[in-house]
Amino acid sequence: MGISVGSIRPSMVIIYDDKPYTVLECNHVKLARGPAFCKVKVKDLRSAQILDVTLRDSDNVREAEIEERKLQYQYKDSSKYHFMDLETYEELVCDESAIEDKAMWLKENMEITGLFYNNEFVNLKMPVTVVYKVVKTEPGFKGDSVKSGTKPAEIETGAILQVPLFISEGDLIKVDIQDKQYLSRV
Repeated sequence: MGISVGSIRPSMVIIYDDKPYTVLECNHVKLARGPAFCKVKVKDLRSAQILDVTLRDSDNVREAEIEERKLQYQYKDSSKYHFMDLETYEELVCDESAIEDKAMWLKENMEITGLFYNNEFVNLKMPVTVVYKVVKTEPGFKGDSVKSGTKPAEIETGAILQVPLFISEGDLIKVDIQDKQYLSRV
C-alpha cells in the first residue's frame, strides 16, 4: 500500500519505480483546483543518481523498510572496501562506487552504520563528527591574512580540508563529515 504524498519528508527512504530513494528535499503544493502534489529531489541509494520528481497520490510510492546494521571498516584493497558486521562477524565487500564520497572519510577500525534494503547492502550512514589526525600541513604564520586565517591540511585518510593557522602536523581535529569542515582541535 502506498503512502500519501503529504507525508513525504526529507531524509525519508521511499520506494519509487521499484527502487529505494532517499528524499533530499520536498516541496508540497496544493492548488485551488486539482489534486495536491509534491516536488521532490531524491537520491537513488544504489547508484547515487539524483533525480527531480513530481509525485502525486496516484503514483505508487511507499516507505522503504531499511535495516541498519553496525559495521566496522577493516581495510581497502585496489577498489574494494572490506567491512565486518559487528553482530554476525561476516565480511562485507563493496566497490568504491557503492559508497560514493564517503570513502575519503573512512579510517581503519571505524564503526559505522550500514544500510540494507531486502538484505542487500545499499549505502553507509556515517557519524556526523569524527576525530582525525593531521598528517601534513604548512606552518601557519601570524599576520598571514591573505587566506583569511585558514590553510589546507591533509588528514590521515588522505582528505584535504581547510583548518585554522594554529593547527600543526600531529594535531587531532574534529571534523564535520556532512559539511566537510573543521570543527575544533581535540
